[in-house]
Amino acid sequence: MSTDDRTPVIVAAVRTPIGRFGGALAPVRPDDLAAHVISTLKERHPALIAEVEDVYFGAANQAGEDNRNVARMGALLAGLPVEVPGVTVNRLCGSGMEAVLQAAKAIMSGEGEVYLAGGVESMTRAPLVLTKPTQAYGRGQELFDTALGWRMINPKMQALYPVEGLGETAENVAERWKVSREDQDAWALRSHLRAAKAQDAGHFDAELVPIEVPQGRKKPPRTVTADESVRRDTSAEALAKLKPVFRKGGTVTAGNASPLNDGAAALALTSLARARRHGLEPLARVVAWGHAGVHPGVMGIGPVPSSKKALARAGWRPGDVEWAELNEAFA
Repeated sequence: MSTDDRTPVIVAAVRTPIGRFGGALAPVRPDDLAAHVISTLKERHPALIAEVEDVYFGAANQAGEDNRNVARMGALLAGLPVEVPGVTVNRLCGSGMEAVLQAAKAIMSGEGEVYLAGGVESMTRAPLVLTKPTQAYGRGQELFDTALGWRMINPKMQALYPVEGLGETAENVAERWKVSREDQDAWALRSHLRAAKAQDAGHFDAELVPIEVPQGRKKPPRTVTADESVRRDTSAEALAKLKPVFRKGGTVTAGNASPLNDGAAALALTSLARARRHGLEPLARVVAWGHAGVHPGVMGIGPVPSSKKALARAGWRPGDVEWAELNEAFA
C-alpha cells in the first residue's frame, strides 16, 4: 500500500446536540451518549463499521458513569462485536481530538484501515467523590465535585504550580496578553450570533443526531434536536452588565466563558484506499497536528504553540487557512 493510500481521511461524522449543564441531556448517561453516536454510524454505514479495527474515545472526567473505559462500554452498548476493542484517552479539553489523532496515526502506520473515534462528556452527571481514610477511624476526608477543576491535589504539585481553576487561568491569560473585557464580550457576541445563524441555515443538520431522552414516569420521552447553549438573544448591552465571576475586577464573566455541557460525537476514519473501495467521499483528511505544553497558570494559551507546530508540519502559513474551528473555552 502506498503512502498516499494510507492517508487518514474522515468519511462520516455525527454528534448529539450539546446539552447545557442540568439541561435536556441530564438524564442520559455518558456511556449511553457514546453508544448513541456509535449506533448511528453503524446504521448509516453497516458495511464499513463491520470492518472497524478499534474504537478510540476521549473523555476528560472519567470519575463516574464514564469510568472503566467508556469507549469500550459505548461500543458494546451500540452492538459492535465483542471482538472490537476500545480505548479511552485523556488530554483534558483536547481528549476527543486526541482520540481522532490516535486513530489517524494507526492508519498511517498500517496497523489498520477503519477506526471509530470521538469524545463524550456529561458534566451534569459528573459525581461528587469522597476520599477514603488511610487508616481505621481516620478523619479529614474531603468531598470533591468532579465537574469543577482540580481534585485530590498532590501537595508536591501544589508547591510547584498555582492550583487555579480554569476561569482563573483565563483571567491570567487576559491580563498577561492584555485582552480587554470589551474584546472578550465582542468575541462572545459574535460567536453566539454566528452559531444561531448557522443553526437557522441548517449547517449543523447533517451532523446532528436527535436523541430521545426519558422524562420520568408516565411522561413521553423528549426528542432533543438542537444545541442548548447558543444564546441567540444575547446583546452587547446584556454582556456588558454581567459581573466578573472568578476575580474581583476581572474580565471573565458567564457571558464570555463557555458553559459546562453534555454530549458526544463520533467519526469514522479510514485509509484513503479503503474509502475508495467503499465508494465514500472523504469529508476531510488528516494532514498534520501539534501538541505543546505551557505553564498551567496560562493553560489557555496552549493552542498557540501547538497550532504553530501543526502549521509547520503541514508546510502552511496562517494565511493559508481558510476555515479555522476552535474550542472557545474563554473569549
